[in-house]
Amino acid sequence: MSRIQFKRHTADFKTPTADLSSRRRRGEAAGVLLTLKAFSHVWHTLKESTMADFELYKYQEEVVERALKGENIIIWLPTGGGKTRAAVYVAKRHLETTANAKVVVLVNMVHLVDQHYSKEFKPHLGSLYNLIKVSGVSEEKDFFGKVVQRNDVIICTAQILYNALIDKEEAKHVELSDITLLIIDECHHTHKEAVYNKVMRCYMEKKLKGERQLPQILGLTASPGTGGARILEDAVEHVLEICANLDSAIVSTKNYEPELMKKVPRPVKTFDIVEKRHADPLGDHLKWMMLQIHDFMNLPRDARLRQCGTQEYEADVVILEQRGVRENNRLVAQCALHLRQYNDALLINDTLRMMDAYRSLEEFYDSKTTTAMDGTDFFLLGLFEENQVELRKLAADSHFENPNMAKLESVLLQQFGPSVKSRGILFSKTRQSTRCLFDWVLKSRALQTAGVKAAILTGAGNGITYMTQNEQAETIRRFRQGDLNLLISTSVAEEGLDIPECNLVVRYGLLTNEIAQQQASGRARAVDSQYSVVARADGKEVRRERINEDLEVLTAKAIAAVQRMTQQDFRRKISSLQNEAVIINKILETKKMEKRARFQASSIRLLCRNCFQPVASGSDIRLLEKAHFVNINPDFKNHFKVGGQVVLPRSFEDWEPGCRISCNNGNCNKEWGFQMKYKKAIILPNMAICNFALETPGERMTVKKWKDVPFAVEDFNFEQYCQDHHPDLFD
Repeated sequence: MSRIQFKRHTADFKTPTADLSSRRRRGEAAGVLLTLKAFSHVWHTLKESTMADFELYKYQEEVVERALKGENIIIWLPTGGGKTRAAVYVAKRHLETTANAKVVVLVNMVHLVDQHYSKEFKPHLGSLYNLIKVSGVSEEKDFFGKVVQRNDVIICTAQILYNALIDKEEAKHVELSDITLLIIDECHHTHKEAVYNKVMRCYMEKKLKGERQLPQILGLTASPGTGGARILEDAVEHVLEICANLDSAIVSTKNYEPELMKKVPRPVKTFDIVEKRHADPLGDHLKWMMLQIHDFMNLPRDARLRQCGTQEYEADVVILEQRGVRENNRLVAQCALHLRQYNDALLINDTLRMMDAYRSLEEFYDSKTTTAMDGTDFFLLGLFEENQVELRKLAADSHFENPNMAKLESVLLQQFGPSVKSRGILFSKTRQSTRCLFDWVLKSRALQTAGVKAAILTGAGNGITYMTQNEQAETIRRFRQGDLNLLISTSVAEEGLDIPECNLVVRYGLLTNEIAQQQASGRARAVDSQYSVVARADGKEVRRERINEDLEVLTAKAIAAVQRMTQQDFRRKISSLQNEAVIINKILETKKMEKRARFQASSIRLLCRNCFQPVASGSDIRLLEKAHFVNINPDFKNHFKVGGQVVLPRSFEDWEPGCRISCNNGNCNKEWGFQMKYKKAIILPNMAICNFALETPGERMTVKKWKDVPFAVEDFNFEQYCQDHHPDLFD
């Protein structure tokens, strides 16, 4: 009998505590007659052969010791230290020793579902247990309650489990009592409104009510961070809050640190400093143009705009645009939008090629040529067109090229060569910057001669600048096999992804926290690997990197302080924080409800954010499938025009994307969202609230997300919609 056949016929023989008579009845029904002795012999033979190559390092054995005793534990090990392997081992022992065991593994990114399933859990547990992976792209999500019942190990995104916990439909609903072990990957995200924390709030509510049938918790992290704290006392408080949110103690290796350091060596860190460019005529000209806009818009006296070409300036003009919308001042709102584009060009000019900065502006104004509505638009378009030739000329002058690029090329050439086998990751801030750097690598004769074979790795999502999950997997596969040797990546490659050991990690133009820095540094795990920070001598990147180094030390001290607490003091503090968190959450939920009930939906008008034309009422909006905000008013179609087809990288069960929609008021053309075909029967406009302003009885306002609107949105009722809009179907 093969392992698969054996598994199929002995599904109820997985633990010695299972009911023997029940097993015998089911075995007879399946035509299988096994004595308990024979079963035990075959079972242990299978188990030994499956786990023969599954050994832990001593430091891993140390950190899982308390978890194997059934305690709630956070495992703290650096990137590459084998946290997931340790979790698989705990899951295996849990399945062997727990009656009716049910293991759920939570991840915070879709691509990690398949990675954990195929790389770790399936190879070691798949021949003995029923495993399944579920994400937003899986059909199984719609029957998640049944999926949990039928399987022993479920690997899914945290959102899938949270949806199941709050869903009342039987086929989808899951109770925490159905789960015996809950593994939470990258558990430092268990805070504030993160979905991990929403799951744990469900856990905490039951715990504080005295319910005992709760899963064991196993958290995994490379760093809980300091939560922004700069002193030890506050950092300790942050670590304790993470422990409280996960109802867990935090463990790390004490006796086998040398073995861990050998397994995960620290890279050699270098600060590759770039001297300030001697002249920047392109940047100077862009700043001059921004001053022309300042003068034209008659900047309000109380408005604050800090230094051009900084993140602070960007924050200022975002606030200024919102103010222009609130005050019905289109002049200020539009000028602020254009100033943000110029500021983005300055930021690009500081980090990338001058031509990249110019092209970012060129692309923006190409999209604006058909949207001029009044004198403000004509001035802004005219300013760019009058200076376009000069900007292009300055951007093409190699005498003033960004010295950062030359330094970056030098750093890469130290690790790459025609006969050198190296792997590297170049971390950059945005998807746009990764595309620019990729183009630069392809056009660099020196890098091509050195054999650099690069590819972009960015986050999964919708739109042309995102990658699909399959594209991500294919890129990493080619990198692992050696077809590629340099990944140009956003932060998506910092944590979680199964990326091979690298000889070089470069941080380029990044300002991040200590967690991201530690995650990125952990990618450089090859012998004598290098972790390089390429930055200007007076740049913020170097200062932030130094601060992050101090915060990394502070994190370790905070964890050590928590671990030194007596069991009694630790439990008392955790209990206090948990009760406090429940109270705070109730207060915040009450405030949210009050905010949503602030106005009647019928008293709200939605205005196009570009032309301020009223186009809809709040009472026209419905929430479809807890995700899509659609307009059910048939008259809304008079306000928009239909554009190109929206193409998404995956399909959905009940709906499919249609065409883009944009404002039909004159030359406005402001994009609002897209049409969606629901149940192959009706077409509904799906609206992005960030593209609209809200006119309330009290004020005009803007919000980024629908959850922030000050009125309640009713759920969409398909049958009611059809009765209201297609009554002939019910005659």
